[in-house]
Amino acid sequence: MSKSLPYSMKDVHYDNAKFRQRSVSQVISQVLLTSNGKRDYLKCSTGKLLVLLMLGGLSYLVLTNKSAVHPVSDGIAKNDVSKEGENLMTHGSGKFRRFWRKPPRLPPRLSPDEIISRNRSIQESMKREEPEWVARQQKVKDAFIHAWSGYKTHAMGYDELMPLSHRGVNGLGGLGATIIDALDTAMIMGADEVVFEAGSWIEKHLPERIEGKGQVNLFETTIRLLGGLLSAYHLSGGDQGRVPEQKGPNPSIYLENARNLADRLLTAFTASPSDIPYSDVVLRDKSAHPAPDGLSSTAEVATVQLEFNYLSYLTGDPKYSIEAMKVLQHIKTLPKVEGLVPIYISPQSGQFSGDNIRLGSRGDSYYEYLIKVWLQQKGTNFSYLYDMYVEAIKGVRHLLVRKSVPNGLVFVGELPYGQEGGFSPKMDHLVCFLPGTLALGATKGLTKERAMRENLLTFEDMENLKLAEDLAKTCVEIYSVTSTGLAPEIAYFNIEGTSEGGPDGGNKSSKYLNDIVIKPADRHNLLRPETVESLFYLYRITGDSKYREWGWQIFEAFEKYTKIDSGGYTSLDDVTVIPPQRRDKMETFFLGETLKYIYLLFGNSTTIPLDEYVFNTEAHPIPIISRSV
Repeated sequence: MSKSLPYSMKDVHYDNAKFRQRSVSQVISQVLLTSNGKRDYLKCSTGKLLVLLMLGGLSYLVLTNKSAVHPVSDGIAKNDVSKEGENLMTHGSGKFRRFWRKPPRLPPRLSPDEIISRNRSIQESMKREEPEWVARQQKVKDAFIHAWSGYKTHAMGYDELMPLSHRGVNGLGGLGATIIDALDTAMIMGADEVVFEAGSWIEKHLPERIEGKGQVNLFETTIRLLGGLLSAYHLSGGDQGRVPEQKGPNPSIYLENARNLADRLLTAFTASPSDIPYSDVVLRDKSAHPAPDGLSSTAEVATVQLEFNYLSYLTGDPKYSIEAMKVLQHIKTLPKVEGLVPIYISPQSGQFSGDNIRLGSRGDSYYEYLIKVWLQQKGTNFSYLYDMYVEAIKGVRHLLVRKSVPNGLVFVGELPYGQEGGFSPKMDHLVCFLPGTLALGATKGLTKERAMRENLLTFEDMENLKLAEDLAKTCVEIYSVTSTGLAPEIAYFNIEGTSEGGPDGGNKSSKYLNDIVIKPADRHNLLRPETVESLFYLYRITGDSKYREWGWQIFEAFEKYTKIDSGGYTSLDDVTVIPPQRRDKMETFFLGETLKYIYLLFGNSTTIPLDEYVFNTEAHPIPIISRSV
């Protein structure tokens, strides 16, 4: 048999019950002698003639069959002809045998689902075994330990570390915000010593802090502290979570503190004359009041629902969810601009204030929580949130998305004076949350491959996923265009017909040096997480390794320019010059978000899977309620 055939004589000789090898005489005799009519046609002359004709025909076919059947192959050379003849003779009967042989027995065919499942398992196994990414993930864990060590040494119990001054500062109510914000990151990384230290502090000191402290911001306290406590409760196995062997106190400690804190935060809702809560709460006397200008930020009042919903689920008390969801239900009734909303809202009137529309500060997480709260409550009567999200993203595409000149970076600008006012090509680093949210909204947490296979992506979903990828590239280029490789707080873009003019980022080798303008007041970097957050989502959803590589570049820049030898990391004053001037502040979100997202980006996708969890806007993973029962 030719060596070019994709099977061997062993396959031909394979003896299986369904295709048993038989001789020529067995084939003919079985055909002729097993029929019920055999006696009739053998008795008559016509029948005998037909049998003779059939036998003669078969003999003719065998003797005149000159062609050898081969699969299509470019590998058959002319000098193989003689070898093929030798093989045929060696196996006996040559052409005659090949004519009668049965097809080779093929292996069972897997269903498409089985094939994809098998390939996914192989891919995941390969990811787990990638030594380069395992090593890089370990470096991120080392960075987290270094950041924590600086905080523990110089600022334990304070909200934040000032790493250059070697002291702590309270800017978030004095509740030890870094401890609580960093706790679930330590759990995910398996940093058991940090989990024990943070958990022990919470058990010993947090109750008295909650009872005795004064004014806190509803939004910041909810996303950082309440979210952190609830996530720690779950990850430590409090509700049969995924990591029941975690170190630290009994998980009930986290839930008890979360409930005590939330009971006081609820005053912001109940004290307000409308469904829009006040911005500030005095913890010790359970009172609330509006901000000095009387207004609340739209993003802030609409970014507490994930946390309060989950607390109601855990405690069985619906009051937390009811109060929080009133906000979104009320905003649903208000007039919008193609789904977009102003960044201020009044607790007194319940109406929007001003015309400023943007996805940066005071606007960003309103849009994020529309899709995330819907995902958390999927299967319940909150479909209006998804409709609001879809309408808003259409508005973003129509009114806010532009391309820079000369090189066509896609970015999201602002409407500081509403739809009738002028367009501003200004983009906060905070807007870099949007690529991740768009990707999540398109696939609902599934991989792109699975969503396409199951025919779950609409044309609009595919457009949003493409926009997500384009915006992620822009966010990364805002890093790359600077001398330090770190992003400024705000960037402006040159657009057709309008040139912002002004200083560039300092990296003269960047292709986009003339597209991006960084003004002197906007050059600072606060160790923000939004870009690496989106890289995490896009890698999980698309599997494209470029997002990992981009994340590694950003992490290396953090290591090079923001790491403090004595412990901790610091924000910077100017990312466009080397060496950059340091600012002496390590925000809680560097441990709670930035390092967590980079760590997860370099790790296995089975850790905090996106179809089982939603991350709150402070990166605290919260189980999807409809699937966590």
